[in-house]
Amino acid sequence: KVWRRWHRRVNVTQKRHAVVTALAASSLPPLVMARGHRISEVAELPLVVSDGLESVTKTKQAVEALKKLGAGEDMQKVLDSKKLRAGQGKARNRRYRMRCGPLVIYNEDNGITRAMRNIPGVETASVENLDLLRLAPGGSFGRFLIFTEGAFKKLNEIYGSAKGGAPMKKGYHLPRAAMENADLARIINSNEVQSVLKPKIEAPGTFLKHSNPLKNKKVMERLNPGKRTNVESEADVQKAKKARVAESKAYNKK
Repeated sequence: KVWRRWHRRVNVTQKRHAVVTALAASSLPPLVMARGHRISEVAELPLVVSDGLESVTKTKQAVEALKKLGAGEDMQKVLDSKKLRAGQGKARNRRYRMRCGPLVIYNEDNGITRAMRNIPGVETASVENLDLLRLAPGGSFGRFLIFTEGAFKKLNEIYGSAKGGAPMKKGYHLPRAAMENADLARIINSNEVQSVLKPKIEAPGTFLKHSNPLKNKKVMERLNPGKRTNVESEADVQKAKKARVAESKAYNKK
């Protein structure tokens, strides 16, 4: 039997870096829209709401709250995307598949998980137990996140900030940006960089491929325009000769 090696060991710091990177990507509208979320009615990203959302216990109230926040269009996208699953998964208790909707991150569960567990596409997660597979489903970061105020404030305590370490994770520091200025085109086109670059090398001229006129009829016609008329006249001579031979053969048979 072939034993499958399903799991891989990953350093804890790398996993934490992945989580904070996914959180940072979810605050950039281009990345969130590129992932397919509908956020045209959302006021701002990251979307932070009051802690009163944590105490909602009814699904009807939760749906109304999400629609007021501008997530109604994204929730409708999830409903419209429901499709029959391809393959044998249909017979294994996962008959349908649909897109991911918003992820609501809370600090204290006062009924929010119960209220939102039956809304298609909407998921909930505790800020103390964030799962990378929910922050970046399918390995694509940029998920539409909705934070409660308490959860958003607690991020600094859990993961720290650029100025200091993380109080709740010993020895962990946020990854430093590889570039202070991420506008690469502006850097390349700046006078400081362009002044020390070598001049652009012009591409070598292209040469026409040499063709043998004795083998290529078109090249021969271009070099010797009278060749075509000569060939035509020769063809007429051959045709007349064949006609004379045929007439003579017919006459001799008589």
